[in-house]
Amino acid sequence: MNLTEAEILRKSADTIRFLSAEAVQKANSGHPGMPMGMADAAVVLWSKFLNHNPQNPQWVNRDRFVLSAGHGSMLLYSLLHLTGYDLPMEELQNFRQWGSKTPGHPEFGHTVGVEITTGPLGQGISSAVGMALAERHLAAKFNQENFNIVNHFTYVICGDGDLQEGISHEACALAGHWGLGKLVVLYDSNGITIDGSTDLSFTEDVAKRYEGYGWQVILADGHDAASVEKALQEAQSDETRPSLIICKTHIGYGSPKQDSYQAHGSPLGDEAIQITKDFFGWTNKDKFYIPQEVKNFMEGAVKDGETQEAAWNLLFHDYQVQFPKEAATFLASVAGEINGLDQINPQFDKAVATRASAGLMLEEIKKAVPQMLGGSADLTPSNNTKSAFDTPISKENYGGSYFHFGVREHGMGAIMNGLALHGGILPYGGTFLVFSDYVRPSVRLSALMDLPVTYVFTHDSIGVGEDGPTHQPVEHLSALSAIPNLHVWRPADAYESVGMWKAVLKNKKAAALALSRQNLPLLPPYSAIEAEKGGYILRRLENANVILAASGSEVQLALAAADILAEKGLEVQVVSMPCMEVFAQQSEAYQEDVLPLVIPVVAVEAGLSQRWDKYVGRIGRFVGMTGYGASAPAEILYDKFGITVEKVVAAAEEVAY
Repeated sequence: MNLTEAEILRKSADTIRFLSAEAVQKANSGHPGMPMGMADAAVVLWSKFLNHNPQNPQWVNRDRFVLSAGHGSMLLYSLLHLTGYDLPMEELQNFRQWGSKTPGHPEFGHTVGVEITTGPLGQGISSAVGMALAERHLAAKFNQENFNIVNHFTYVICGDGDLQEGISHEACALAGHWGLGKLVVLYDSNGITIDGSTDLSFTEDVAKRYEGYGWQVILADGHDAASVEKALQEAQSDETRPSLIICKTHIGYGSPKQDSYQAHGSPLGDEAIQITKDFFGWTNKDKFYIPQEVKNFMEGAVKDGETQEAAWNLLFHDYQVQFPKEAATFLASVAGEINGLDQINPQFDKAVATRASAGLMLEEIKKAVPQMLGGSADLTPSNNTKSAFDTPISKENYGGSYFHFGVREHGMGAIMNGLALHGGILPYGGTFLVFSDYVRPSVRLSALMDLPVTYVFTHDSIGVGEDGPTHQPVEHLSALSAIPNLHVWRPADAYESVGMWKAVLKNKKAAALALSRQNLPLLPPYSAIEAEKGGYILRRLENANVILAASGSEVQLALAAADILAEKGLEVQVVSMPCMEVFAQQSEAYQEDVLPLVIPVVAVEAGLSQRWDKYVGRIGRFVGMTGYGASAPAEILYDKFGITVEKVVAAAEEVAY
């Protein structure tokens, strides 16, 4: 059968509609409405615009595709299967089942071709801003005349929910500010959310809002392939502004539940699926059926991708010949290689706040590790995240080395995730520890995706002082430590700050750094080396009858208390614990040597106790906070809240055997 282009595009879209509906029906769980509504636009994008190679999903210059409306995951799984990715039909048929490669929401690292984990709405479109920013930065840094080795688009499909979430406001405002012209968002404007019509709560003028951000706004009929194609061409032609294509669509298009919230998050039912097939003139009765002409058409992506990548490989080969140094740096950056850390050993001769010592260490790292880029959520002077040689990244200077995120913690976190996912950049971003509440969802996704994203949190305790309880983190260390796969660091002095940064870069894990505002005295110089283990014995005694363990500024309290206890005849061992998560990865023998189970532990930390409970147990004690802080000088607060040498001594005397 010879079909016109319009006919094959429609038939391919119908195939996706029914694959999606039948997978949701078989699982008796899922969201059929969005894939059915956006199938037409998605087919145009994937068959006529998206540069990718299904045989090499990690091709460095591929276009990135982000399904921000991740609940519509069957749209993406259908596209991946049809275009030749290693996602066989069995996986579509096992949608949402144990062990399948087709979970309810797309998961990065779990399913081939999935660029990002998009669960919470708003995260996908916001992280896509980071991907587009990475493309512009690397292009400015490495491209040469006639050698555009970094040159690709970032495409997004989002929905009403994405644009309602506050994080998308933060990130999209920055996308316009930075002029990210290679970011193209297709907005599935179907007017329906779980509660019903968007008129219940979402009546703003989205087009004017995005125009106000500095975006190009284009209207399209989401069910008309020609309209979508024209809109995408227009979006691609303006590389000075990101583009929002508002695709007017029908949720659950063609089904009896079209334009109803009932099509959003529940199976249609076998009868409704058949009615939908009749609506589109689909005569085949088989489930999960793919017409041969659709298979042939969509699998053209394999040949196209191989051709595109082969052309790029030839270009890069010539680039390597003419620019060998730049080519080597580019390859090392995208591979995540980090060299020269062991040669970075700054020296300190006086007490200094760990926010300052960590900032000095960061400056040295940035000299040796060119892919290290970061910024702050409008707290640069306080976070110490900007080096003397850093220049701001802007639409006039994408080749800069520092991001001014503005007062946008949540958007900053998502953008950093996008930078890391794109590759070629090791991102970090700073704010106060107490504002980790604002960025926590992005921190969780950093950890979930196992990304090397570093969150620099300063003003780590009631040591903030006069700013008062709204700015004094008390529960935040425990809250961050509750996030699986996140390394939470709280160094006790300048040398532990050095060891901390080295461990963060070597471990290549999501990390949260809790750094002091107040100056901290220097510990023995070997603390830099030992700190990389996460926890170590600062003062060893072979026959200790009590252990004092602490992190950050409270390590000095533990040392002072140990001196007093020694005068009283108690054998006291002192442990510094800059990172519990890294300590827990050491050998059992090492952990037992540092914190023997048979010796009672007194833990000291200017926060809540939860993260220390596993070490303190029933026979130990915790000296720290039990509620919120107050407004007063730091030394007064420590005294009033009982985080003192005297309290540590008393707790140790209670439990010592």
